[in-house]
Amino acid sequence: MNGREFVDTNILIYAFDRTAGKKRETAVALLTRLWLDQTGCLSLQVLQEFYVTATKALSMPAAEAFAQVDRFGKWTVHRPEIDDVLVAIQLHREKKVSFWDAMILRSAISSGCDLVWSEDLPDGQRWDGVVVRNPF
Repeated sequence: MNGREFVDTNILIYAFDRTAGKKRETAVALLTRLWLDQTGCLSLQVLQEFYVTATKALSMPAAEAFAQVDRFGKWTVHRPEIDDVLVAIQLHREKKVSFWDAMILRSAISSGCDLVWSEDLPDGQRWDGVVVRNPF
C-alpha cells in the first residue's frame, strides 16, 4: 500500500466541535498529521456528511462549512461510481455492516488506503487489506 489514511466523517466533526474536549484534540492532531504527511483521503460522501452535520449539529455558518469542504477537497477524494455502490451493497449484505459504512470502506479500499480512521466501525477489523482504527 501507499500509506494513505482514510478519514470518516465523525473525525472531521470532532475536529470542529468545541465541546468535544479530548476527542477534539485527538481529531485535530490526526488531521494535522495527515495534512503534513499529505496522506489524508476521504470521499464525496464524507464531505457531504460533514457539511450537513457541521451546519446542523455544530451550527457552523454555511460559509465556514463551505470553506472547510473546499479545504478538505484538496486531499485525495474518492468519487464513487456505480461499481463502487454495487460493491458496497454486497459488503452491506454479506458482512452485515451499514450501507453507509460499507461505502466508507469501499472508498478507502478504492483509494488504496492502509487505514480507515472511524469511531463507527469496529477497531482493529480488517476489510480487504484496510484496517479500521478508532483514534479515541
